[in-house]
Amino acid sequence: MLLQGDLQAVFDALYTMGVIDPILQKDWKKFDDLEHDTRRIETVVAKVNKCSGDIQKIIGHLKQYDTETLEYLAMEVAREFADFYARKDIH
Repeated sequence: MLLQGDLQAVFDALYTMGVIDPILQKDWKKFDDLEHDTRRIETVVAKVNKCSGDIQKIIGHLKQYDTETLEYLAMEVAREFADFYARKDIH
């Protein structure tokens, strides 16, 4: 499950919604348990992927989801950013 398109747009949407700052204060280990429950996040990722980087569309879709799902999405964005930059640094 990968987010496609503009990761920065997804990050910006989550930041605008107030998801990013609070998650920085949380215990990130709890998100390891959520990795095994990927079905619930697959739907949100599919909807976000269809937004073609349009932040307003992304926010519109994300408003339908609970806080825990949005936090997991934020963690997924962070992982994909980290992976992207790790690959960029290697080359």
